[in-house]
Amino acid sequence: MAEYDNLCKILAEKYPRDFTRWLLNQEPRTIEILKTELGIEPIRADSVTFLQTENRILHLEFQTTIKSQKPISLRMLDYYVRLVRKYQVPVTQVVIFLQQTNDKIAFTEEYISEVTTHRYRVIRLWEQDSALFLSNLALLPLAPLTRTDSAQALLSQVAEEIAKIPDIETRQNTAAYTEILAGLKFEKDFIRQLFREEIMQESVIYQDILQKGEQKGEQKEALKYTLRLLNRRFGEINSLIIERLQVLSTEQLEGLGEEFLDFSNVSDLVAWLEQNTSS
Repeated sequence: MAEYDNLCKILAEKYPRDFTRWLLNQEPRTIEILKTELGIEPIRADSVTFLQTENRILHLEFQTTIKSQKPISLRMLDYYVRLVRKYQVPVTQVVIFLQQTNDKIAFTEEYISEVTTHRYRVIRLWEQDSALFLSNLALLPLAPLTRTDSAQALLSQVAEEIAKIPDIETRQNTAAYTEILAGLKFEKDFIRQLFREEIMQESVIYQDILQKGEQKGEQKEALKYTLRLLNRRFGEINSLIIERLQVLSTEQLEGLGEEFLDFSNVSDLVAWLEQNTSS
């Protein structure tokens, strides 16, 4: 469900001041979006946003699922240390859970080890007052996921607010953001009843997200096929090699498939990766 997390990242980076006002309760004089890449072994996280104000970094991480290769609490500590070391300013960290769950991960706000305790904030959208989100264009797409006595009435209210947006492009894109995020909670048919399908289809953002989703699906299938061929030919493939294969595009994987028959052993595969991918 990375597409939902990535969409929230798009919102945070499109409206950094609104997210800063919401989460820090302050008006920043200056604000900068930092690269989601930190030294040593670089962390590159699609759903992470770093916003730097004049005296603080706001680290946002959006979570749809509770599954994670590295525990969320440990990851927050890792980010914190790297951010403080690099920028030497206070860091506020917020994990925002999008989809309702009773799992303890969504209710954990600290990392504890034998000698270390590290705290961060957790926001569970389903507990948040919808009024704030309904009154803010930047947060409006998240409104369907907030607290309500009637989910359908809330989504109808969101649709009404979107219809009031005067700028056509902004209205179309906001509708696209909202329709996608609402999919975490509502049936598609009901969403389409409220959001005119022609508006959604005209949205540049919507089309881009759909296209990336299709491309991701194609890449996943190409990777699956390539790994099956390699395992059949060379046996179990080293995990480090698999990691390098996972970042290849569909076109690169297809190119690898064409060269595959010329490989005598795994070292030929490694050599191909060295020649056809950047470090």
